[in-house]
Amino acid sequence: MGSRRNRTIRMPAPYLRRIWLDPSRIADRAAYPFCLPFLQDDFELEFDRSITIIAGENGTGKSTFLEGIAVLAGYDEAGGGKGYMPVDHSNALEKMGGQLSTALRASWLPKITNGWFFRAESFFSLARYLDEAAIGTPGPPPPDFLSHSHGEGFLRFFEERCQRQGIFIFDEPESALSPSRQIEFLKLMRRMDNSQNCQVIMATHSPMLMAYPNARLLRLSKYGLETVTVEQTDHYKVIREFCADPAGFVEAVMDE
Repeated sequence: MGSRRNRTIRMPAPYLRRIWLDPSRIADRAAYPFCLPFLQDDFELEFDRSITIIAGENGTGKSTFLEGIAVLAGYDEAGGGKGYMPVDHSNALEKMGGQLSTALRASWLPKITNGWFFRAESFFSLARYLDEAAIGTPGPPPPDFLSHSHGEGFLRFFEERCQRQGIFIFDEPESALSPSRQIEFLKLMRRMDNSQNCQVIMATHSPMLMAYPNARLLRLSKYGLETVTVEQTDHYKVIREFCADPAGFVEAVMDE
């Protein structure tokens, strides 16, 4: 059975085609995460491209949304792939979005659970988990992601884990990447895209990543999700103003 579940599927991405909210599965509308403004009763989202990028301000629910999708795909809400649990949740105080999956419905063509959920916040826990899991097992030595700088560790992880068929969920992958390393990440995304067997759903604050060609760029706000261009995002507008007059921009925003 395991070999059949992990077989290569001869269909191009996207595999997750649509998700929607089922209000009948929500016991308490006032409880997190169902209280988030964008989660209206008629909430739904179609995935018509292999790469979907979500932009939005802090606190709008981007991470919560990705955590809900990740749990639907069979991943732990703290990050990792199917069967990985890098973080002990038993004493956790942080409220996470995995519970959202209980009220989400999904349409797959076909259902695929290979891939990875990357959360910048839990990268070190995940890297340590992978290193420890590899100790004493046959095959190559542990990946040792933590012996590299933060950004180098991110990129090495992406290169190793994100080249196979699957659904890949990235929550702010740029958090440790310099602009030049973000370009390297864009090249990785292009390879994933060209393979036609990787679906990417990513939340980011980086205008550089938002500008990936042919991706569907969505802005998440309290009003829901809407398709936008990178030039329409607040992130791009702020960077454009800064680049036009760095010193004047910084002076102006500090005086506000």
